[in-house]
Amino acid sequence: MGLMLALLSGPATAGQLADAATKAEALAASGDAVGAHDVMRTAISDFSATLPFSIGKAVFVAADPAGYAMYDPKPDAQFNPGEALVSYVEPVGLSWKPAAAAGKLQTHFTVDMDLVSASGEVLSSQKALGTYTFTSFFRNQEIYALVTTDVSGAAAGDYILRFHFNDLNSGKTASVDQKFTIAAPQTP
Repeated sequence: MGLMLALLSGPATAGQLADAATKAEALAASGDAVGAHDVMRTAISDFSATLPFSIGKAVFVAADPAGYAMYDPKPDAQFNPGEALVSYVEPVGLSWKPAAAAGKLQTHFTVDMDLVSASGEVLSSQKALGTYTFTSFFRNQEIYALVTTDVSGAAAGDYILRFHFNDLNSGKTASVDQKFTIAAPQTP
C-alpha cells in the first residue's frame, strides 16, 4: 500500500545534487568544462551548508601536508617521549558569513584539546589551541586544520587526544578522538 501511495503522489524530484549533475553534464557535453565545474562546485557548497557540523577525517601525519588531502599519514599512532603529535583534521559543514571585504565570505573556528587517559579521565585541557580563519569568494569545502600538540610531560602509556572544533559563526561544536601511545623511554 505504501508503494502504491508513493506512486500515486506524483513524480519524485532527484534533489539539488542530481539536478546540478544533470546541468553540469549538459554543460560539459556542449564544451563548457568551466561552467560544468562551477555548477558542481556551487551545488556541493550549497549542499554542504545543510550538513551538521562534524569532523570528516582526523589522522596523525608524518610531516606538514602540502595542501588539502595531500598528506602522508604516520604509519602508526606510537610516539617517542617528547615527540610532537601532528594531526591533520578536516571539518565538515562549517558556517560561512559575509566578510569585511566586499563580496567575500568567511569561516572561523577554534580548536580546544583534552588529553584523556585510556580509562577516560581528562588529564589536561587547553582552550583555543588553534584559531583558523578562511576568507574567500566561495564557501570552500577543502579546508583542513593542522594541529600540533606537545604532550612531552606525559608518561609512557595509552592516551586519547580529543579535539573540540568550535564553529564561531554558528556556535556549534564537533569533536573527534585520536588514540595514541607514548612509548617507554629507550635506555642506552
